[in-house]
Amino acid sequence: MLSARGITKRFGGLLAVSDASIEVAEGKIVAVIGPNGAGKTTLFAIMAGFLRPNAGTVTFRGARIDGMAPHRICRLGLTRTFQIVQPFAGLTVRENIACGAHLHHAKRADALARAAEIAAQVGMERMLDQPAQDLTVAGRKRLELARALATEPKLLLLDEVMAGLIPSEVAEIIPTIRRIRDSGVTILLIEHVMQAVMSLSEEAYVLNQGRIIAHGTPQQLVRDPQVIEAYLGHGAAERLHAGHPGAQAHA
Repeated sequence: MLSARGITKRFGGLLAVSDASIEVAEGKIVAVIGPNGAGKTTLFAIMAGFLRPNAGTVTFRGARIDGMAPHRICRLGLTRTFQIVQPFAGLTVRENIACGAHLHHAKRADALARAAEIAAQVGMERMLDQPAQDLTVAGRKRLELARALATEPKLLLLDEVMAGLIPSEVAEIIPTIRRIRDSGVTILLIEHVMQAVMSLSEEAYVLNQGRIIAHGTPQQLVRDPQVIEAYLGHGAAERLHAGHPGAQAHA
């Protein structure tokens, strides 16, 4: 469904993404993980059309989309959420979700009706008339998810949708994401919450310093020496393997 090949992005002298390639098959939940500053969000922004790559191509459902405007990519069926959630504070939950629904539903009544359906999918059906500015962090995260889902995507890019949530809130949103996939939406997610990565994703890519350093199932990656060192530092894999007490505590 999605193929990003040889993606490179520079910001002046900074090489943010270097020759990164990712494949996402239809019907899958795929994760992109890696330490802070690894280039994950930059890679998402390129896929969704918010940034142009210096090199490489992005193909979605057989059509090349790198360099295409974000609204055109969204209309094709690829939508992203944002790590920093910014709802329209002066609007209700229903109206916020309807903003996304207007992509395919021109009439206000149709968009608002679709918003109610989407709200039920993400557990916000009782919050429809609540002002978005009154939502908790968890509520705003769900609203961001709902607004993206209202565009009726075929592929949904989720950028740290669980960041800032407490464990019980994470446990609540995991089945919501699984249900979205089961409804026919393929998902590519950036996530630091490893509970979610291990529970949701069937495969994952590890990005470090702009490069893909590993690819496999989450169970394989947590034992990969390159991945351990990317998160814990040089020599960490050897210390963990040897059972060094300090390394075990740090892990």
